[in-house]
Amino acid sequence: MITILGAGLAGLSCSYHLGHENCILFEKNNYAGGHINSTYRDGFTWDEGPHVSFTKNPYVRKLFEQSVQDDYLEYETKVSNYFRGSWIPHPAQSNLYAVPEPYRSASLKDFLAVRDSVDENKLPTSYAEWLQQAFGNTFACTFPASYTRKYWTLDPKDMSTDWVGQRIYYPDVDTVKQGYDEPPSENTHYITKVRYPSRGGYISFAEILKKGANICCEYEIVNIDLKEQVINFSNGKQHHYEKLINTLPLPEFIRLAINVPKDIRAAAEALCCTSLLLVNVTANHSARHPYHWLYVYDEDKVSTRINQVELLSPNNAPINKTGIQVEVYASRYKPFPASHNKIAEMVVEELKEMRLIDAPESVHTHFVPYANIVFDHSRREAQDTVLEWLEKYGLRREDDDLDAMTDWAAAKAIEPGVLTLAGRFGQWKYFWTDDCVLRGKQLAN
Repeated sequence: MITILGAGLAGLSCSYHLGHENCILFEKNNYAGGHINSTYRDGFTWDEGPHVSFTKNPYVRKLFEQSVQDDYLEYETKVSNYFRGSWIPHPAQSNLYAVPEPYRSASLKDFLAVRDSVDENKLPTSYAEWLQQAFGNTFACTFPASYTRKYWTLDPKDMSTDWVGQRIYYPDVDTVKQGYDEPPSENTHYITKVRYPSRGGYISFAEILKKGANICCEYEIVNIDLKEQVINFSNGKQHHYEKLINTLPLPEFIRLAINVPKDIRAAAEALCCTSLLLVNVTANHSARHPYHWLYVYDEDKVSTRINQVELLSPNNAPINKTGIQVEVYASRYKPFPASHNKIAEMVVEELKEMRLIDAPESVHTHFVPYANIVFDHSRREAQDTVLEWLEKYGLRREDDDLDAMTDWAAAKAIEPGVLTLAGRFGQWKYFWTDDCVLRGKQLAN
């Protein structure tokens, strides 16, 4: 029997692919699904942020199709950016025509200058340098640097570049020039077409993974004895494992382990992750703008990313009403500026200013302690220290276990050992939903 800690998407995928009859999952919540769980309140379906599936992996696409019995929506996305009263199509770097002056002209001038002078053989040592080389000073400082401080909660100079990959559009000169004069001929965002369940929220894509799973809900861990391979729970129960797959956040896993040396605890505590406050607002009118989600660059606003739930699926909201979800981020680098209730009040005023709502009908918040892995300069060394120590307790190191992402085309099949890590927080990677699904498949191949 394989023991799995956490019944989020990664845990469910591991159990599904290894065989539910071979696995037992322990989950502290009274539900499964983790970060892709959907809730129903005030007549609206709420996910944890704008979860949409844009994977091109045929296996994951087929799995999600089967989960909802082909009852899903597929559509081209409408994504925008808000900056000082202007709406700019996303990504802004290829839509400079909509950027207000003087930023529009200065952005193009700096972009052309940097592309003429950049040494492509010189690798950037920080995300700030990457942005400067990609976009030039004006655009880099005005848009992505500002958003980085809001979303990632630290300055770009304090971040590495190993997480970027293809997830930020790096435009060519002709595209930027065209977008300076008029809208580009095609969408240059890496997300062009998405899928979303017709009903039930994003969690519906995981129904096939949940069915038949042996999940023990409301099992909160008190401690883990890695040497004796024993887990103690707050309900007084104890569990002995032979093989353990951990999907809990890596720092939490080390915190729960007993007899951990001080230097290992310090390394685990050095791993940084953002926290997320979701402010869910409803209004008694239909959506004022057609955007599925949008990014807010103004640093004087706490609102960072916003989605309109009824535009993801009309079944997410009552007819002629809008449900707007706003993301506000914090971390050790940038704490929340006020209480959750006060932040909610600030968000409502910002939504009014952006004319997304006339007046709120209801407002509630949802706190997510672990949101995004922060790829600061200390992350890689600290993670290596933790993983090296876990080798003593059966962890098998993998060639890419310190990489921010996994190249699934090159990934090797792995058999779970005494201890295996899985998922965004368990492996401490920049994973999306398809990555979490494929990790389970990898362990079962």
